[in-house]
Amino acid sequence: MENIRVVFVTLPRDEADELAKSVVEERLAACVNIVPKIESYYWWNGKVNHDKETLLIFKTSQMKVEALISYVKENHPYDIPEIITFQLSEGLPDYLDWVISETGTQE
Repeated sequence: MENIRVVFVTLPRDEADELAKSVVEERLAACVNIVPKIESYYWWNGKVNHDKETLLIFKTSQMKVEALISYVKENHPYDIPEIITFQLSEGLPDYLDWVISETGTQE
């Protein structure tokens, strides 16, 4: 399970489908969930901002995390996109094996 990563990325709602699909097509993630309606409050350029966004949840292998981060940065509309990764500690072994098989060989 230490080879599996979950990656959170937020972005404008109208750009979520394209990024999710292209990441899967590039095999940088086995699956992407789209959580369509979230609202974010954050400091940016000295003031509090409020945006309606979408949360993408990527499931990938450790081998693909760097490439996934680079791809998201290159294809994301924000100057500094939110990209947060988590290492899994538990999960259904068959699902985790599937994630590895779809994103590359095991390390």
